[in-house]
Amino acid sequence: MTIDTGYPVLNAVVNVLLFILVSYPVLGAFVWLIEVICYRLLFRHKKTDFKEIPTAEEPLVTIMVPAHNEEVVIEDTLVYLLSELNYHNYEVLVTDDGSTDQTPGILARLQDRYPRLRVLRIEKNKGKAHAFNIGVGFAKGEYILSNDADTIPEADALWKYINYFRTEADQNVAAVTGNMDVQNRSKIIEKAQTVEFSSIVGVIKRGQIGTLGTMYAYSGANTMYRKDALIDVGLFRQDRATEDISIAWDQQLNGWIPTFAPDIMFFMGVPNTLKMLYRQRKRWAKGGTEVWLTNMKKVALHPFNYFEQFLLFADQTVSILWSLYYWLFLAIFIGTIIHLLVHGEYHQIFHLLTLSFIFINFEMLAGFLQVAAALIIDDGGRKLKYLIFAPFYMLIYWMMNALTIATTFIPAIKTILGFGTGTWVSPTRVSISK
Repeated sequence: MTIDTGYPVLNAVVNVLLFILVSYPVLGAFVWLIEVICYRLLFRHKKTDFKEIPTAEEPLVTIMVPAHNEEVVIEDTLVYLLSELNYHNYEVLVTDDGSTDQTPGILARLQDRYPRLRVLRIEKNKGKAHAFNIGVGFAKGEYILSNDADTIPEADALWKYINYFRTEADQNVAAVTGNMDVQNRSKIIEKAQTVEFSSIVGVIKRGQIGTLGTMYAYSGANTMYRKDALIDVGLFRQDRATEDISIAWDQQLNGWIPTFAPDIMFFMGVPNTLKMLYRQRKRWAKGGTEVWLTNMKKVALHPFNYFEQFLLFADQTVSILWSLYYWLFLAIFIGTIIHLLVHGEYHQIFHLLTLSFIFINFEMLAGFLQVAAALIIDDGGRKLKYLIFAPFYMLIYWMMNALTIATTFIPAIKTILGFGTGTWVSPTRVSISK
């Protein structure tokens, strides 16, 4: 399929760009599909036998819950963490980052009930990374589980996480990130995110670990860190939009090893309106671009020293350029349609719309295969029933991801130049009782 502008040179340029526009997401989806097959059949370092740890041998774990204005969800989360986990040697440390709602009162009341609950009050809101860094100084545990205020891990999560740190071969493991799932599934937008998380976790993270032994990002909502590995890289960068992406790159470029644990489930609340979702994805996109800019020189100039990270960096580079190019091409497309309408060239309009239809169908086919593979492999195939929501995910979320990358590119550059801040604004939480 080609576009004829009447000018040979312009034809060549436009059609090469069209090929890139069509092929990148399609090829990307097929690459992810191949990667997950490689993980399933070839990757030999999967942990398949979790060994329960005798109580006397349990290392001390600090569950750290950074919180800012979390009155809607904080009590349910803490009651679960303090009473439902199948582990004994742990503490829960809440770093209250300048909350101005009822969060401090709820925490004070819960402290009277649960002796293992500790609360660290930070008077001025300076962001999740800052709250976490302060908390590390007060954490008693050798391992620290980062746990968002709206997130609950499975009951066996702690001892399963510790399994990834216990052997001699695990001494360089910096962090283990769990397998995210959605708590709230009443709305279509929430069910679509179940598909999305399976797509991301089920395919991309398995693929990255299985083929490259590396990982683009941890799951900030629930990841267990080796405390020494956090200290080794100077803790979290406090002016970044996404501390989980940034710390993953900092640790790996410093020689530490990341691990993905698909058999350790945790459940998080997700945005239930497009406005909330867009705000979340803007932060994710900005954080990803910040990491890309931060590590550009180090990785691009030493591709063989950081070969695995270089491949991730190259993929992210193409993704960012593709997102910017997508909106440019869309503007050109709309302008061309208007121009043809004015001049009555309806056959050309039909030709362009036909090309667009073919393009969308290629995208949908590739995305459908990726999502289907993810839903089959993730959580024993129990999420396959959500495949019906895949078209909503592919049409809405791909567009939103491209939009957020384009709209946060300049703010990300400003952060790298020293004008960024990690101060957070609480998302609108959804109360969910388990």
